[in-house]
Amino acid sequence: MYGKEEQKWTIDAKSSLLNLKLNEVWAYRDLLVLLVRRDFVSFYKQTILGPLWFFIQPLFTTIIFTFIFGNLAGISTDGLPKPLFYMAGITAWNYFADCLTKTSSVFRDNAGIFGKVYFPRLIMPLSIVVSNLVRFGVQMLLFLILMAYYYFTGASFNISWAISLFPVIVLLMALLGLGAGMIISAMTTKYRDLAFLIGFGVQLLMYATTVIYPLSEAIKKYPTYAWIIKYNPMTPIIETFRYGFLGEGSFSWFSLAYAMIVTLILLIVGTIIFNKVERNFVDTV
Repeated sequence: MYGKEEQKWTIDAKSSLLNLKLNEVWAYRDLLVLLVRRDFVSFYKQTILGPLWFFIQPLFTTIIFTFIFGNLAGISTDGLPKPLFYMAGITAWNYFADCLTKTSSVFRDNAGIFGKVYFPRLIMPLSIVVSNLVRFGVQMLLFLILMAYYYFTGASFNISWAISLFPVIVLLMALLGLGAGMIISAMTTKYRDLAFLIGFGVQLLMYATTVIYPLSEAIKKYPTYAWIIKYNPMTPIIETFRYGFLGEGSFSWFSLAYAMIVTLILLIVGTIIFNKVERNFVDTV
């Protein structure tokens, strides 16, 4: 399938734990494309609405959040239209959460493939990050359509210079989900209970992130517990996302740098653990 390229690599169990084997990943890029296509097709193959679920899920979530948190609970949205505020948080959060959740079960879900043929194992979590990027792109389109609607109806929001940080924000969400997901995936090979807790844990983590409320509101009303939200690495990412597209949010270079450092640490730790576990995980999964 890969011609002469497949003869270039030597399978060596003694490689460095920090070695991402990016040269091998590049050589197997066709496999990466096939896995991305598999994830996309298999998920919607037997659904009636198919890819329309990309739109339906964030749209209905936005409506529910607007009704419950915006209208019933009366939580501030920093003066932004409630649907626009929630859609921004949901769009960013969904990409991170999908990367984390699906990467966290990569060993368990692909044990049969891993045990039969060699390829760079990193391709599996990378394919998840890339395939989720397609879903994120569709949801971003829905968010931009909502922005255009509110702009032409005279809503008060302004696109700021921080929109130029959008590629950095997407990369941070992907790497943060990838790093944390690889750590959890490696742990689930020995502790199966984590697989049942991850969905619940990600949902709880969302409430400790500024998806349904602005950071300024959390600091003002709950100063004792605000540090939990403030030092959640996804908080500065979502706040920067909102600040860039809507002109509202608690943007800080320090907070963004903090999110970058945490992401880098989790990615390094995740790579080490992932490379260590992949050598003998077939005996435990």
